[in-house]
Amino acid sequence: MPSRSQRSALYKSHPELILNLGSCLAVLAIVAIVSYLVLRERINVEQSASRAASNIVQLIESDIQRNVELYDLSLRGLIWAVQQPDLKSLSPTLRQKILFNQAFAMPVRGDMLWLDAQGNVLADSTSVPPRQANFADSKVFQAHRQNADLGMVISPPFKARLGDLDWCISFSRRISAANGEFAGVAAGALRLSYFTDLFKRLDIGSDSSINLMNTDGVLLARQSNIAEDALIGANFADRPNFKRLMADGNGSFAGYSGRTGKARLYTFARVADLPLIVVVARSSDEVFESWRRTALLVSCATGVLCIGILWLTLLLGRELRRRQCAEQDLAELAATDSLTGLANRRQLDQVLRREWSRAQRNHRPLAVLMVDVDHFKAFNERHGHQGGDEALRKVAAAIARSIRRPADLAARYGGEEFLVVLPETERHGAQVLAERIRRSVEALPPFGDDTQPVTVSIGIGCYTPDAEHDLPALLGSADDALYSAKRNGRNRVETAI
Repeated sequence: MPSRSQRSALYKSHPELILNLGSCLAVLAIVAIVSYLVLRERINVEQSASRAASNIVQLIESDIQRNVELYDLSLRGLIWAVQQPDLKSLSPTLRQKILFNQAFAMPVRGDMLWLDAQGNVLADSTSVPPRQANFADSKVFQAHRQNADLGMVISPPFKARLGDLDWCISFSRRISAANGEFAGVAAGALRLSYFTDLFKRLDIGSDSSINLMNTDGVLLARQSNIAEDALIGANFADRPNFKRLMADGNGSFAGYSGRTGKARLYTFARVADLPLIVVVARSSDEVFESWRRTALLVSCATGVLCIGILWLTLLLGRELRRRQCAEQDLAELAATDSLTGLANRRQLDQVLRREWSRAQRNHRPLAVLMVDVDHFKAFNERHGHQGGDEALRKVAAAIARSIRRPADLAARYGGEEFLVVLPETERHGAQVLAERIRRSVEALPPFGDDTQPVTVSIGIGCYTPDAEHDLPALLGSADDALYSAKRNGRNRVETAI
Protein backbone atom coordinates (compact mmCIF):
# COMPACT_ATOMS: atom_id res chain seq x y z
CA MET A 1 0.00 0.00 0.00
CA PRO A 2 1.53 3.38 -0.98
CA SER A 3 2.46 5.71 1.85
CA ARG A 4 0.99 9.17 2.34
CA SER A 5 4.05 10.83 0.80
CA GLN A 6 3.81 8.53 -2.20
CA ARG A 7 0.12 9.32 -2.66
CA SER A 8 0.87 13.05 -2.34
CA ALA A 9 3.56 12.81 -4.99
CA LEU A 10 1.21 10.88 -7.25
CA TYR A 11 -1.51 13.53 -6.94
CA LYS A 12 1.01 16.30 -7.63
CA SER A 13 2.31 14.59 -10.74
CA HIS A 14 -1.15 13.46 -11.93
CA PRO A 15 -3.71 15.97 -10.58
CA GLU A 16 -6.20 14.92 -13.26
CA LEU A 17 -6.83 11.70 -11.34
CA ILE A 18 -9.11 13.47 -8.86
CA LEU A 19 -10.92 15.24 -11.68
CA ASN A 20 -11.35 11.99 -13.57
CA LEU A 21 -12.61 10.24 -10.47
CA GLY A 22 -15.08 13.05 -9.76
CA SER A 23 -16.29 13.03 -13.34
CA CYS A 24 -16.80 9.29 -13.27
CA LEU A 25 -18.78 9.60 -10.06
CA ALA A 26 -20.83 12.41 -11.60
CA VAL A 27 -21.57 10.30 -14.62
CA LEU A 28 -22.55 7.39 -12.39
CA ALA A 29 -24.77 9.72 -10.38
CA ILE A 30 -26.44 11.02 -13.55
CA VAL A 31 -26.98 7.50 -14.79
CA ALA A 32 -28.35 6.44 -11.39
CA ILE A 33 -30.67 9.45 -11.13
CA VAL A 34 -31.95 9.10 -14.68
CA SER A 35 -32.42 5.37 -14.18
CA TYR A 36 -34.33 6.05 -10.97
CA LEU A 37 -36.56 8.64 -12.67
CA VAL A 38 -37.21 6.37 -15.64
CA LEU A 39 -38.08 3.46 -13.35
CA ARG A 40 -40.26 5.70 -11.21
CA GLU A 41 -42.06 6.88 -14.34
CA ARG A 42 -42.61 3.24 -15.25
CA ILE A 43 -44.13 2.65 -11.83
CA ASN A 44 -46.34 5.74 -12.29
CA VAL A 45 -47.50 4.46 -15.68
CA GLU A 46 -48.30 1.08 -14.18
CA GLN A 47 -50.17 2.69 -11.28
CA SER A 48 -52.08 4.93 -13.68
CA ALA A 49 -53.03 1.92 -15.79
CA SER A 50 -54.11 0.08 -12.64
CA ARG A 51 -56.27 3.04 -11.55
CA ALA A 52 -57.88 3.26 -14.99
CA ALA A 53 -58.53 -0.48 -15.00
CA SER A 54 -59.86 -0.26 -11.45
CA ASN A 55 -62.34 2.40 -12.56
CA ILE A 56 -63.51 0.08 -15.34
CA VAL A 57 -63.85 -2.78 -12.87
CA GLN A 58 -65.89 -0.61 -10.50
CA LEU A 59 -68.14 0.52 -13.35
CA ILE A 60 -68.81 -3.05 -14.43
CA GLU A 61 -69.22 -4.16 -10.83
CA SER A 62 -71.87 -1.49 -10.25
CA ASP A 63 -73.73 -2.50 -13.41
CA ILE A 64 -73.67 -6.18 -12.43
CA GLN A 65 -74.90 -5.42 -8.92
CA ARG A 66 -77.72 -3.32 -10.35
CA ASN A 67 -78.79 -6.14 -12.68
CA VAL A 68 -78.61 -8.72 -9.91
CA GLU A 69 -80.71 -6.50 -7.66
CA LEU A 70 -83.28 -6.06 -10.44
CA TYR A 71 -83.43 -9.80 -11.03
CA ASP A 72 -83.74 -10.47 -7.32
CA LEU A 73 -86.57 -7.96 -6.97
CA SER A 74 -88.36 -9.49 -9.95
CA LEU A 75 -87.91 -13.01 -8.59
CA ARG A 76 -89.23 -11.97 -5.17
CA GLY A 77 -92.17 -10.26 -6.88
CA LEU A 78 -92.89 -13.38 -8.93
CA ILE A 79 -92.76 -15.58 -5.80
CA TRP A 80 -95.10 -13.22 -3.95
CA ALA A 81 -97.55 -13.23 -6.86
CA VAL A 82 -97.69 -17.01 -7.27
CA GLN A 83 -98.42 -17.39 -3.57
CA GLN A 84 -101.57 -15.24 -3.81
CA PRO A 85 -104.73 -17.39 -3.64
CA ASP A 86 -106.67 -15.21 -6.13
CA LEU A 87 -104.05 -15.48 -8.89
CA LYS A 88 -105.68 -18.41 -10.69
CA SER A 89 -109.02 -16.59 -10.94
CA LEU A 90 -107.52 -13.74 -12.99
CA SER A 91 -107.50 -13.59 -16.75
CA PRO A 92 -104.30 -14.87 -18.42
CA THR A 93 -103.35 -11.38 -19.63
CA LEU A 94 -103.80 -9.76 -16.22
CA ARG A 95 -102.02 -12.66 -14.52
CA GLN A 96 -99.10 -12.17 -16.91
CA LYS A 97 -98.80 -8.48 -15.97
CA ILE A 98 -98.91 -9.28 -12.26
CA LEU A 99 -96.38 -12.10 -12.46
CA PHE A 100 -93.76 -10.32 -14.53
CA ASN A 101 -92.29 -6.85 -14.51
CA GLN A 102 -92.81 -5.93 -18.14
CA ALA A 103 -90.29 -3.10 -17.99
CA PHE A 104 -87.62 -5.51 -16.78
CA ALA A 105 -88.32 -8.57 -18.92
CA MET A 106 -86.64 -7.18 -22.02
CA PRO A 107 -85.07 -9.24 -24.83
CA VAL A 108 -81.72 -7.58 -24.19
CA ARG A 109 -81.61 -9.38 -20.84
CA GLY A 110 -83.57 -12.60 -21.19
CA ASP A 111 -86.78 -14.24 -20.06
CA MET A 112 -88.30 -15.21 -16.72
CA LEU A 113 -90.06 -18.47 -15.92
CA TRP A 114 -92.31 -19.91 -13.24
CA LEU A 115 -91.61 -23.62 -12.84
CA ASP A 116 -93.83 -25.98 -10.84
CA ALA A 117 -92.59 -28.70 -8.49
CA GLN A 118 -92.14 -31.08 -11.45
CA GLY A 119 -90.04 -28.60 -13.44
CA ASN A 120 -92.78 -27.72 -15.97
CA VAL A 121 -93.23 -24.11 -17.16
CA LEU A 122 -96.37 -22.59 -15.64
CA ALA A 123 -95.75 -18.97 -16.71
CA ASP A 124 -93.43 -17.30 -19.19
CA SER A 125 -92.48 -13.62 -19.33
CA THR A 126 -92.27 -13.68 -23.15
CA SER A 127 -95.61 -15.30 -23.89
CA VAL A 128 -99.05 -15.36 -22.27
CA PRO A 129 -99.49 -19.00 -23.27
CA PRO A 130 -96.25 -20.30 -21.70
CA ARG A 131 -93.78 -22.18 -23.84
CA GLN A 132 -93.62 -25.84 -22.95
CA ALA A 133 -90.43 -27.28 -21.44
CA ASN A 134 -89.31 -29.28 -18.44
CA PHE A 135 -86.30 -28.33 -16.29
CA ALA A 136 -86.46 -31.11 -13.71
CA ASP A 137 -83.06 -32.38 -14.84
CA SER A 138 -81.41 -29.00 -14.24
CA LYS A 139 -78.79 -29.02 -11.46
CA VAL A 140 -80.06 -25.66 -10.20
CA PHE A 141 -83.66 -26.95 -10.06
CA GLN A 142 -82.55 -30.06 -8.18
CA ALA A 143 -80.48 -27.98 -5.77
CA HIS A 144 -83.51 -25.80 -4.91
CA ARG A 145 -85.70 -28.90 -4.45
CA GLN A 146 -83.21 -30.46 -2.03
CA ASN A 147 -82.26 -27.33 -0.04
CA ALA A 148 -84.71 -24.67 1.11
CA ASP A 149 -82.02 -22.28 2.35
CA LEU A 150 -80.08 -21.56 -0.83
CA GLY A 151 -81.55 -18.11 -1.41
CA MET A 152 -80.80 -16.70 -4.86
CA VAL A 153 -78.62 -19.01 -6.99
CA ILE A 154 -76.53 -17.86 -9.96
CA SER A 155 -76.00 -20.70 -12.41
CA PRO A 156 -72.96 -21.54 -14.57
CA PRO A 157 -73.25 -20.46 -18.24
CA PHE A 158 -75.57 -22.56 -20.40
CA LYS A 159 -77.19 -22.62 -23.83
CA ALA A 160 -80.84 -21.67 -23.48
CA ARG A 161 -83.45 -24.36 -24.11
CA LEU A 162 -86.18 -21.90 -24.95
CA GLY A 163 -85.86 -19.19 -27.55
CA ASP A 164 -82.68 -17.99 -29.19
CA LEU A 165 -80.82 -16.63 -26.17
CA ASP A 166 -77.44 -18.19 -26.94
CA TRP A 167 -75.16 -18.20 -23.83
CA CYS A 168 -76.96 -17.26 -20.61
CA ILE A 169 -76.74 -17.44 -16.86
CA SER A 170 -79.79 -17.76 -14.65
CA PHE A 171 -80.87 -16.23 -11.36
CA SER A 172 -83.32 -18.39 -9.43
CA ARG A 173 -85.11 -18.67 -6.11
CA ARG A 174 -87.09 -21.52 -4.55
CA ILE A 175 -90.88 -21.25 -4.26
CA SER A 176 -92.14 -22.85 -1.07
CA ALA A 177 -95.73 -23.75 -0.18
CA ALA A 178 -97.39 -22.54 2.98
CA ASN A 179 -96.29 -25.72 4.76
CA GLY A 180 -92.69 -25.22 3.60
CA GLU A 181 -92.76 -27.94 0.95
CA PHE A 182 -91.09 -27.41 -2.42
CA ALA A 183 -93.57 -25.78 -4.82
CA GLY A 184 -91.36 -24.80 -7.73
CA VAL A 185 -88.73 -22.34 -8.85
CA ALA A 186 -88.75 -18.72 -10.05
CA ALA A 187 -85.96 -18.22 -12.58
CA GLY A 188 -84.69 -15.47 -14.82
CA ALA A 189 -82.17 -15.81 -17.65
CA LEU A 190 -79.59 -13.14 -18.48
CA ARG A 191 -77.92 -13.08 -21.85
CA LEU A 192 -74.16 -13.01 -21.51
CA SER A 193 -74.08 -10.97 -24.67
CA TYR A 194 -75.44 -8.15 -22.49
CA PHE A 195 -72.08 -7.98 -20.70
CA THR A 196 -70.13 -8.46 -23.93
CA ASP A 197 -71.93 -5.44 -25.43
CA LEU A 198 -71.22 -3.49 -22.23
CA PHE A 199 -67.53 -4.41 -22.37
CA LYS A 200 -67.23 -3.39 -26.02
CA ARG A 201 -68.15 0.18 -25.13
CA LEU A 202 -65.04 0.40 -22.93
CA ASP A 203 -61.77 1.16 -24.72
CA ILE A 204 -58.93 -0.81 -23.13
CA GLY A 205 -56.70 -1.50 -26.15
CA SER A 206 -56.63 -3.97 -29.00
CA ASP A 207 -54.60 -6.63 -27.18
CA SER A 208 -56.35 -6.37 -23.80
CA SER A 209 -59.49 -8.00 -22.48
CA ILE A 210 -62.33 -7.63 -19.97
CA ASN A 211 -63.58 -10.83 -18.42
CA LEU A 212 -66.45 -11.87 -16.18
CA MET A 213 -65.91 -15.17 -14.33
CA ASN A 214 -67.60 -17.04 -11.55
CA THR A 215 -65.77 -18.25 -8.48
CA ASP A 216 -65.56 -21.76 -9.95
CA GLY A 217 -63.26 -20.43 -12.66
CA VAL A 218 -65.81 -20.55 -15.52
CA LEU A 219 -65.60 -17.69 -18.02
CA LEU A 220 -69.03 -16.05 -18.41
CA ALA A 221 -68.33 -13.07 -20.69
CA ARG A 222 -65.32 -11.63 -22.46
CA GLN A 223 -64.38 -8.69 -24.64
CA SER A 224 -61.18 -9.04 -26.64
CA ASN A 225 -59.93 -9.48 -30.17
CA ILE A 226 -60.49 -13.24 -29.82
CA ALA A 227 -63.79 -14.86 -30.79
CA GLU A 228 -65.99 -15.09 -27.70
CA ASP A 229 -67.39 -18.58 -28.35
CA ALA A 230 -63.89 -20.01 -28.24
CA LEU A 231 -63.62 -19.30 -24.50
CA ILE A 232 -67.13 -18.74 -23.05
CA GLY A 233 -67.82 -21.60 -20.66
CA ALA A 234 -64.14 -22.55 -20.41
CA ASN A 235 -62.85 -23.36 -16.93
CA PHE A 236 -59.69 -21.61 -15.68
CA ALA A 237 -59.81 -22.88 -12.09
CA ASP A 238 -56.46 -24.65 -12.39
CA ARG A 239 -54.61 -21.63 -13.79
CA PRO A 240 -52.12 -19.93 -11.40
CA ASN A 241 -53.50 -16.48 -12.23
CA PHE A 242 -57.04 -17.52 -11.24
CA LYS A 243 -55.78 -19.04 -8.00
CA ARG A 244 -54.13 -15.74 -7.20
CA LEU A 245 -57.36 -13.88 -8.01
CA MET A 246 -59.24 -16.06 -5.55
CA ALA A 247 -56.55 -15.69 -2.88
CA ASP A 248 -56.34 -11.88 -3.08
CA GLY A 249 -60.04 -11.09 -3.59
CA ASN A 250 -59.36 -7.77 -5.32
CA GLY A 251 -56.42 -5.66 -6.42
CA SER A 252 -53.93 -5.86 -9.26
CA PHE A 253 -50.75 -7.66 -10.20
CA ALA A 254 -48.45 -8.20 -13.18
CA GLY A 255 -48.24 -11.68 -14.64
CA TYR A 256 -48.21 -13.74 -17.79
CA SER A 257 -51.21 -15.08 -19.62
CA GLY A 258 -51.49 -18.83 -19.19
CA ARG A 259 -52.94 -19.07 -22.69
CA THR A 260 -50.71 -16.79 -24.78
CA GLY A 261 -47.70 -16.35 -22.47
CA LYS A 262 -47.79 -12.57 -22.96
CA ALA A 263 -47.20 -10.13 -20.11
CA ARG A 264 -50.42 -8.77 -18.65
CA LEU A 265 -51.44 -6.29 -15.97
CA TYR A 266 -54.40 -7.86 -14.16
CA THR A 267 -56.88 -5.73 -12.23
CA PHE A 268 -59.74 -7.59 -10.59
CA ALA A 269 -62.49 -7.39 -7.98
CA ARG A 270 -65.11 -9.65 -6.46
CA VAL A 271 -68.64 -8.40 -7.15
CA ALA A 272 -69.95 -7.69 -3.65
CA ASP A 273 -70.86 -11.04 -2.02
CA LEU A 274 -71.81 -12.64 -5.34
CA PRO A 275 -69.87 -15.56 -6.85
CA LEU A 276 -68.67 -13.31 -9.69
CA ILE A 277 -65.27 -11.79 -10.46
CA VAL A 278 -64.52 -8.99 -12.93
CA VAL A 279 -61.02 -9.13 -14.45
CA VAL A 280 -59.40 -6.53 -16.69
CA ALA A 281 -56.26 -7.92 -18.34
CA ARG A 282 -54.31 -5.14 -20.00
CA SER A 283 -51.45 -5.83 -22.36
CA SER A 284 -48.14 -4.74 -20.85
CA ASP A 285 -46.88 -3.86 -24.34
CA GLU A 286 -49.76 -1.41 -24.80
CA VAL A 287 -49.51 0.00 -21.28
CA PHE A 288 -45.77 0.71 -21.51
CA GLU A 289 -45.56 1.60 -25.21
CA SER A 290 -45.32 5.37 -24.67
CA TRP A 291 -43.02 4.87 -21.66
CA ARG A 292 -40.61 2.81 -23.78
CA ARG A 293 -40.37 5.60 -26.36
CA THR A 294 -39.73 8.16 -23.63
CA ALA A 295 -37.19 5.90 -21.91
CA LEU A 296 -35.34 5.37 -25.21
CA LEU A 297 -35.22 9.10 -25.89
CA VAL A 298 -34.06 9.93 -22.35
CA SER A 299 -31.47 7.15 -22.43
CA CYS A 300 -29.99 8.40 -25.71
CA ALA A 301 -29.87 11.99 -24.42
CA THR A 302 -28.28 10.88 -21.15
CA GLY A 303 -25.70 8.80 -23.03
CA VAL A 304 -24.72 11.76 -25.19
CA LEU A 305 -24.49 13.97 -22.10
CA CYS A 306 -22.31 11.48 -20.20
CA ILE A 307 -19.99 11.00 -23.17
CA GLY A 308 -19.66 14.79 -23.45
CA ILE A 309 -18.84 15.10 -19.75
CA LEU A 310 -16.15 12.41 -19.94
CA TRP A 311 -14.64 13.96 -23.07
CA LEU A 312 -14.49 17.42 -21.48
CA THR A 313 -12.97 15.88 -18.37
CA LEU A 314 -10.19 14.32 -20.40
CA LEU A 315 -9.50 17.65 -22.08
CA LEU A 316 -9.45 19.57 -18.80
CA GLY A 317 -7.40 16.87 -17.07
CA ARG A 318 -4.50 17.47 -19.44
CA GLU A 319 -4.29 21.10 -18.32
CA LEU A 320 -4.89 20.75 -14.61
CA ARG A 321 -1.94 20.09 -12.29
CA ARG A 322 -3.22 21.36 -9.01
CA ARG A 323 -4.21 19.14 -6.22
CA GLN A 324 -7.83 19.41 -5.16
CA CYS A 325 -8.90 18.07 -1.91
CA ALA A 326 -12.33 18.38 -0.38
CA GLU A 327 -13.45 17.09 2.97
CA GLN A 328 -17.00 16.99 4.11
CA ASP A 329 -17.96 16.98 7.74
CA LEU A 330 -20.49 14.40 8.79
CA ALA A 331 -23.86 16.03 9.14
CA GLU A 332 -25.18 16.08 12.64
CA LEU A 333 -27.87 13.58 13.23
CA ALA A 334 -31.21 15.27 13.43
CA ALA A 335 -32.11 16.06 17.00
CA THR A 336 -35.86 16.27 16.39
CA ASP A 337 -38.34 13.45 15.92
CA SER A 338 -39.79 13.88 12.44
CA LEU A 339 -43.31 12.80 13.40
CA THR A 340 -43.98 14.65 16.65
CA GLY A 341 -41.55 17.56 16.56
CA LEU A 342 -40.24 16.65 20.02
CA ALA A 343 -36.67 15.63 20.79
CA ASN A 344 -35.66 12.27 19.37
CA ARG A 345 -34.19 9.34 21.27
CA ARG A 346 -30.60 10.37 20.56
CA GLN A 347 -31.04 13.82 22.05
CA LEU A 348 -33.01 12.33 24.95
CA ASP A 349 -30.14 10.00 25.86
CA GLN A 350 -27.66 12.86 25.76
CA VAL A 351 -29.82 15.12 27.95
CA LEU A 352 -30.56 12.31 30.41
CA ARG A 353 -26.87 11.56 30.92
CA ARG A 354 -26.02 15.25 31.23
CA GLU A 355 -28.79 16.03 33.72
CA TRP A 356 -28.09 12.88 35.72
CA SER A 357 -24.44 13.85 36.06
CA ARG A 358 -25.39 17.40 37.02
CA ALA A 359 -27.94 16.21 39.61
CA GLN A 360 -25.34 14.00 41.29
CA ARG A 361 -22.64 16.61 41.09
CA ASN A 362 -24.79 19.44 42.51
CA HIS A 363 -26.88 17.22 44.82
CA ARG A 364 -30.10 18.40 43.18
CA PRO A 365 -33.32 16.41 42.58
CA LEU A 366 -34.28 15.07 39.15
CA ALA A 367 -37.67 13.76 37.96
CA VAL A 368 -38.75 11.93 34.83
CA LEU A 369 -42.28 11.42 33.52
CA MET A 370 -43.07 8.33 31.46
CA VAL A 371 -46.14 9.14 29.33
CA ASP A 372 -48.00 6.46 27.36
CA VAL A 373 -51.07 6.87 25.12
CA ASP A 374 -53.95 4.69 26.36
CA HIS A 375 -55.43 1.99 24.10
CA PHE A 376 -53.26 3.12 21.19
CA LYS A 377 -53.31 -0.27 19.45
CA ALA A 378 -57.11 -0.23 19.31
CA PHE A 379 -56.97 3.41 18.17
CA ASN A 380 -54.68 2.42 15.28
CA GLU A 381 -57.03 -0.40 14.29
CA ARG A 382 -59.95 2.04 14.12
CA HIS A 383 -58.23 4.93 12.34
CA GLY A 384 -55.22 3.36 10.63
CA HIS A 385 -51.60 4.39 10.93
CA GLN A 386 -52.25 7.87 9.51
CA GLY A 387 -54.85 8.51 12.19
CA GLY A 388 -52.44 7.15 14.81
CA ASP A 389 -49.68 9.46 13.59
CA GLU A 390 -52.04 12.45 13.77
CA ALA A 391 -53.03 11.51 17.33
CA LEU A 392 -49.37 11.25 18.36
CA ARG A 393 -48.71 14.70 16.91
CA LYS A 394 -51.59 16.19 18.91
CA VAL A 395 -50.51 14.45 22.12
CA ALA A 396 -46.94 15.66 21.59
CA ALA A 397 -48.20 19.22 21.06
CA ALA A 398 -50.21 19.01 24.28
CA ILE A 399 -47.14 17.81 26.19
CA ALA A 400 -45.00 20.59 24.70
CA ARG A 401 -47.57 23.21 25.68
CA SER A 402 -47.58 21.96 29.26
CA ILE A 403 -43.81 22.36 29.71
CA ARG A 404 -42.80 25.93 30.50
CA ARG A 405 -39.24 25.83 31.80
CA PRO A 406 -36.46 26.05 29.20
CA ALA A 407 -34.46 23.33 30.96
CA ASP A 408 -37.27 20.77 30.79
CA LEU A 409 -37.20 18.38 27.87
CA ALA A 410 -40.00 16.39 26.27
CA ALA A 411 -38.96 13.61 23.90
CA ARG A 412 -40.47 10.72 22.04
CA TYR A 413 -39.27 7.59 23.81
CA GLY A 414 -40.56 5.11 21.25
CA GLY A 415 -43.88 4.18 19.62
CA GLU A 416 -46.66 5.85 21.61
CA GLU A 417 -44.44 6.54 24.66
CA PHE A 418 -42.97 9.92 25.61
CA LEU A 419 -40.47 10.89 28.28
CA VAL A 420 -40.26 14.24 30.06
CA VAL A 421 -37.02 15.15 31.85
CA LEU A 422 -37.45 17.65 34.72
CA PRO A 423 -34.14 18.87 36.18
CA GLU A 424 -34.19 20.21 39.77
CA THR A 425 -37.79 19.06 40.24
CA GLU A 426 -39.08 17.31 43.31
CA ARG A 427 -41.95 14.87 43.60
CA HIS A 428 -44.70 17.47 44.14
CA GLY A 429 -43.63 19.62 41.21
CA ALA A 430 -43.45 16.55 38.96
CA GLN A 431 -46.97 15.52 40.03
CA VAL A 432 -48.35 18.98 39.26
CA LEU A 433 -46.79 18.99 35.79
CA ALA A 434 -47.87 15.39 35.10
CA GLU A 435 -51.46 16.23 36.01
CA ARG A 436 -51.28 19.31 33.77
CA ILE A 437 -50.15 17.12 30.87
CA ARG A 438 -52.87 14.54 31.54
CA ARG A 439 -55.61 17.21 31.59
CA SER A 440 -54.23 18.90 28.49
CA VAL A 441 -54.34 15.64 26.52
CA GLU A 442 -57.78 14.75 27.85
CA ALA A 443 -59.06 18.16 26.71
CA LEU A 444 -58.22 17.37 23.09
CA PRO A 445 -61.35 16.90 20.94
CA PRO A 446 -62.26 13.27 20.13
CA PHE A 447 -60.68 11.96 16.95
CA GLY A 448 -62.93 11.23 13.97
CA ASP A 449 -66.14 9.42 15.02
CA ASP A 450 -64.81 8.55 18.51
CA THR A 451 -66.97 9.58 21.43
CA GLN A 452 -64.12 9.62 23.93
CA PRO A 453 -60.93 11.70 23.71
CA VAL A 454 -57.43 10.31 23.59
CA THR A 455 -55.98 9.92 27.09
CA VAL A 456 -52.57 9.17 28.57
CA SER A 457 -51.26 7.35 31.61
CA ILE A 458 -48.21 8.86 33.35
CA GLY A 459 -45.63 7.31 35.64
CA ILE A 460 -43.30 9.51 37.71
CA GLY A 461 -39.80 8.54 38.76
CA CYS A 462 -37.91 10.82 41.17
CA TYR A 463 -34.28 11.06 42.23
CA THR A 464 -33.25 12.82 45.43
CA PRO A 465 -29.65 13.43 46.53
CA ASP A 466 -29.98 11.06 49.52
CA ALA A 467 -31.35 8.20 47.41
CA GLU A 468 -29.17 5.40 46.16
CA HIS A 469 -30.24 5.38 42.52
CA ASP A 470 -28.62 5.03 39.18
CA LEU A 471 -30.07 6.26 35.89
CA PRO A 472 -31.52 2.88 34.78
CA ALA A 473 -33.17 2.51 38.16
CA LEU A 474 -34.72 5.98 37.83
CA LEU A 475 -36.16 5.10 34.43
CA GLY A 476 -37.29 1.73 35.73
CA SER A 477 -39.16 3.32 38.63
CA ALA A 478 -40.97 5.64 36.20
CA ASP A 479 -41.83 2.66 34.02
CA ASP A 480 -43.16 0.72 37.03
CA ALA A 481 -45.30 3.69 38.00
CA LEU A 482 -46.63 3.88 34.44
CA TYR A 483 -47.70 0.23 34.50
CA SER A 484 -49.33 0.85 37.87
CA ALA A 485 -51.33 3.66 36.25
CA LYS A 486 -52.33 1.28 33.47
CA ARG A 487 -53.45 -1.38 35.94
CA ASN A 488 -55.43 1.12 38.01
CA GLY A 489 -57.63 2.23 35.14
CA ARG A 490 -55.51 4.42 32.84
CA ASN A 491 -55.89 8.18 32.32
CA ARG A 492 -54.17 8.80 35.63
CA VAL A 493 -50.85 9.73 37.23
CA GLU A 494 -48.91 7.38 39.48
CA THR A 495 -45.68 8.09 41.36
CA ALA A 496 -43.00 5.53 42.08
CA ILE A 497 -42.60 4.77 45.78
